[in-house]
Amino acid sequence: MKRKWKKNGSMTLMMVLLFSVVMSACSGNSGTTNSSQTGTEGTGTPAATTTSGADLIKTAKVPAGSELEKALNGEYKGKKVTMYGPFVDADEQKFNASIKAFEEATGIDIAYEGSKEFEATVNVRVNGGNAPDIADFPQPGLLEGFVKSGKVIDVASFMPADYLKQQYKESWLDMAQMAGPENKDITAGVWARSSVKSLVWYNKKAFDEAGYTVPKTWDEMMKLTEQIAADGDPAWSVGIESGAATGWPATDWLEDIMLRTTTPENYDKWVKGELPFTDPIVKNAVTKMSDIWFNKDYVYGGRSSIVTTNFGDAVKPLFTDPPKAWLHRQAGFIVSFFPEGLPADQYDWFPFPSIDAKYGTPALISGDIYAMFNDRPEVRAVMEFFTTAESLQSWIKSGGVTPPMNGTPDDWFANDQERRMSEFVQTADTIRFDGSDLMPGSVGAGTFWKGMTDYVSGTANLDEAMQEIQSGWKK
Repeated sequence: MKRKWKKNGSMTLMMVLLFSVVMSACSGNSGTTNSSQTGTEGTGTPAATTTSGADLIKTAKVPAGSELEKALNGEYKGKKVTMYGPFVDADEQKFNASIKAFEEATGIDIAYEGSKEFEATVNVRVNGGNAPDIADFPQPGLLEGFVKSGKVIDVASFMPADYLKQQYKESWLDMAQMAGPENKDITAGVWARSSVKSLVWYNKKAFDEAGYTVPKTWDEMMKLTEQIAADGDPAWSVGIESGAATGWPATDWLEDIMLRTTTPENYDKWVKGELPFTDPIVKNAVTKMSDIWFNKDYVYGGRSSIVTTNFGDAVKPLFTDPPKAWLHRQAGFIVSFFPEGLPADQYDWFPFPSIDAKYGTPALISGDIYAMFNDRPEVRAVMEFFTTAESLQSWIKSGGVTPPMNGTPDDWFANDQERRMSEFVQTADTIRFDGSDLMPGSVGAGTFWKGMTDYVSGTANLDEAMQEIQSGWKK
């Protein structure tokens, strides 16, 4: 029988969130400082702005009768909720910091286990009868298989629709709908950390001193690219090397261009395999990308360097003195790879511009959807907590995270750039999830990565590369 919350809706509950969060080595957390962590802190984004050992009293709207309310009243003190996901190193530290206040306020232990091999091992865990209570899927396409087999709990069975609509925009809720065993859609999870991908970064200080103007359309961006080349520099720095995942930055570029050259409906068909990679619509988008990538005057190091340049290193030429390149398209997390100590007022971003005016300037996003495999009251309480902006508070303040849920106070954001990212997502007419993350693994993390890499390296021409990628749908 479906559990119902009391009809009196929401009540205001004073949540006593005991924060003992410090994101540097002096925090006593396990692990050492790494490049990701110091990069974020170095860009002027505070690690965690709460005082160690201080009580932070926050007023949060918690639905009356919910398991979250009961948890905050201490009813599940001493309970343990297991969680498995891909957060490791600095991200794992930030995640643990973001849940610390909840754990201390409720007495629930969220036992998180991170793995770099999450995608490969979560199948074994779940199908072997050792499923975690909650799993974090950065690739919703991977989650769909578990939903189809009936292994995932429908969170709408205990979270009312009106509450979910209060917490998320409709587009996020739509993306959480997945087909269950009888092709009946369920709400497969809740959205947590997200990142905006449709961003072009630049060295603001050098850019302004050079007299360049931020472009608002593709044509303006191409004119800027030509102007920078005429001034003696390549405009763009591009790198797609990422170990076994080499090629994924190329898929992001293609997805952004697809959203700006065809309808959202066609994008959805493409993601589902109904619009093949061999279609002229897709080839047109790849050609648009090639107009920049394959011009030796436009890309730092030329075409041959793209496949061998690590994605994290690709932003660094923007911040030499003088810059060796001027523009870099990447998601919001890239600030973690900026030079240590770089003040936030010395860099900025603009939206990846529109190409065809009728499609506007969509927001391509990625995100983590938390799915529930075991149904117990304390697990429900944790899932309900993850729908709140408070569950990301310390992470938002540390920078590099765009909250998908509504109601995040402006003063939580590390700087104006971060706040504007959130505003961009909240106001975009069209929002679509990273296409490769939605496609089956054989394509999205398989032939799509490899085919784009082969195309960029020159080992395959356009037709051969698109056929290679399309072959993944048959696996």
